[in-house]
Amino acid sequence: MAHLLPAAFWSDARHYQIAALASLLAYNVGWIDFGAQPLNSALAIAACLITQAVCTYSFRLPGFDPRSPLITGLSLSLLLRADEAWPYALAGAIAIGSKFLIRVNGKHIWNPGGFALVALLVIAPHVWISPGQWGSAAWFAALVSFFAILVLHAARRSDVALFFLGSHAALLFARAWWLGDPWAIPLHQLQSGALLIFSFFMISDPRTTPDSRLGRLLFAVAVALFAHYLTFFVQMRPALYIALIALSPLILLFDKVLPAERFTWRVPAIQGASQ
Repeated sequence: MAHLLPAAFWSDARHYQIAALASLLAYNVGWIDFGAQPLNSALAIAACLITQAVCTYSFRLPGFDPRSPLITGLSLSLLLRADEAWPYALAGAIAIGSKFLIRVNGKHIWNPGGFALVALLVIAPHVWISPGQWGSAAWFAALVSFFAILVLHAARRSDVALFFLGSHAALLFARAWWLGDPWAIPLHQLQSGALLIFSFFMISDPRTTPDSRLGRLLFAVAVALFAHYLTFFVQMRPALYIALIALSPLILLFDKVLPAERFTWRVPAIQGASQ
């Protein structure tokens, strides 16, 4: 059975997510500086892991699984910015706590990291989201995209990220055409590391997306449209995250009107052996 372990290990998309996000964080610390600090990152990750452990024990769940909170902590490390350290710990606690405390029909409808970011923007002073300009080098964007697409292919949710990016890009180019702006402007707007993380690791979270493909298409387009409105008509900078959290309750409607098999991380080693 030992020779089967690597395939079984990498069949879980969360391992790809951890590898991708940890690589981005290490790249920030070791080579460039787009704002993530080691202490703050450690606080966010530790808070996520501790909250997961406490909630697992409190709700008498079978065992502690560090993968989901580690992904959330890494995402918060890359996106959250604050003048002090304590918001990172609070964000981790809010993110993981929301998974256990805010559920409908056994499903949490808000992406934990996105929910924590929006909550901190509302309740904490001097908190903002990383602008995400990590440099315009094409190879870096390609590296991030490669990792993300790999993750989403394994998670069977690549469609929602592509639906969102396609809708978002179409709206940006349509606006540029309407205003007579050069295409260099929407191209620059799309060259954002924060946009890539949002698209490939947040809106595409398989546990907080509609179960059906049509539902995911409708949800992605709705988020893109609302974010576009908030950005250009309300002048709201963290529009993507506000739009995602505001519209996430629509997932319940899509799942009811367009029922489909609910996503699960656990894939049987032998098809049909376990249902």
